[in-house]
Amino acid sequence: MGKSRLEAFSDGVIAIIITIMVLELKVPEGADWAALLPLTPVFLSYVLSFVLLGIYWNNHHHLLHACRHVNGRVLWANTHLLFWLSLTPAATAWIGEHQFAAAPVAMYGIVQLAAAGAYFILTRALIAAQGNDSPLAAALGRDFKGKASVVIWAVGILVSSRTPLVACALYVLVAIIWFIPDRRIERALAEAGR
Repeated sequence: MGKSRLEAFSDGVIAIIITIMVLELKVPEGADWAALLPLTPVFLSYVLSFVLLGIYWNNHHHLLHACRHVNGRVLWANTHLLFWLSLTPAATAWIGEHQFAAAPVAMYGIVQLAAAGAYFILTRALIAAQGNDSPLAAALGRDFKGKASVVIWAVGILVSSRTPLVACALYVLVAIIWFIPDRRIERALAEAGR
């Protein structure tokens, strides 16, 4: 089966998730610059979530670009990923409104860890659909970045009860690691095209 509907649906869902997040941003109470200060945690949590969603969108695009077709297993794996990503606005609002308190920071990490796990499942489903000798399989290889991210999310969740800001710093570290789209796929496609 073709992949175009999967791409269009995923793009739409991610766009809606981002829209929901931005609608959660509140207008400052006052009309001076000082009125923005109480909104800083909400804005910072929004920026982190926006960047993470952008990273997922970019890498999802690269993944599907490397695929010729999808199957039912891929459709469900993709839906699983979108489920966890759809919880990002709620986790973002909670972490921002409660100024990076321990429980919201832990829950944010849990949502992002689950999304990372779902992304890993999607990559395995796509490799299975394309074949172990596909450019995608060659590009992803052992997926060090993906595995390292899961470990960092888990450590962030564990430390969130004692030091929520350290947990947030770890979450930002994951975003930094993935900020540049996964070039392994671009290189593998270029090599396969030669």
